[in-house]
Amino acid sequence: MPLRVYRPLTPGTRGRSVSDFAEITKTEPEKSLVTFHHSAKGRNNRGVITTRHRGGGHKQLYRIIDFRRDKRGIPAKVAAIEYDPNRNARIALLYYRDGEKRYILHPRGLEVGATVMAGPEAPIEVGNALPLSHIPLGTEVHNVELTPGKGGQIVRAAGTSAQVVAKEGDHVALRLPSGEVRLFRKEAYATIGQVGNVDSNNITLGKAGRKRWLGRRPEVRGAAMNPVDHPHGGGEGRAPVGRPGPVTPWGKPALGQKTRKRHKASDKLILRRRK
Repeated sequence: MPLRVYRPLTPGTRGRSVSDFAEITKTEPEKSLVTFHHSAKGRNNRGVITTRHRGGGHKQLYRIIDFRRDKRGIPAKVAAIEYDPNRNARIALLYYRDGEKRYILHPRGLEVGATVMAGPEAPIEVGNALPLSHIPLGTEVHNVELTPGKGGQIVRAAGTSAQVVAKEGDHVALRLPSGEVRLFRKEAYATIGQVGNVDSNNITLGKAGRKRWLGRRPEVRGAAMNPVDHPHGGGEGRAPVGRPGPVTPWGKPALGQKTRKRHKASDKLILRRRK
């Protein structure tokens, strides 16, 4: 996925880059696979803002993605590769032999017209989903299940992949994109290959308005506020934060503080921590 870079004809195009969308083959989504998606705008069920800087943005329809890959043993043909506004990866439209249509995450290198399949008997080819116990060591996978049968929950972002590094007993060890090595149940499903749209991280938005299109509202630095608004606020000129380290607006340590719960049940499955 090469990027398209703009000439600096205006301040908004200076440094701006977008995807060239060369891999997209269909512009309108499959009507039976989209649904209305309510935007919470960072508010909870009482209307109180619980996540700041959310709201606005372009109207979107949610594409229903098959993360479970539970249609086992039935081949499907890749009919189209589409844009999905809800994620940075592309999605592939599958036509199953029995007539059903489904979306999956588009793996890098999967072309229109290719055949994919899910199940223990599926060949080791890009786009096929198999139990981890059936996937050879060293293979790159994505859309990995944490709980067998629940559907893929991790390694779903554009350009990511995990690698099968070991098998022992009822578990398979994967090296995740963060560098963490973790055990998964051997019955858990994963999809062969790397998620497509690998240049997604290299896109430069170029202007604040483009961030607004994505549903992100402005952020204000704590140091630019008054003391009543933020612990970093106040002082004369450019003042330091006045604390041992940076904190959130509510006084909790920020920027580098580890937030993982101690003695979490899955600690025993982690063989090597992320960097």
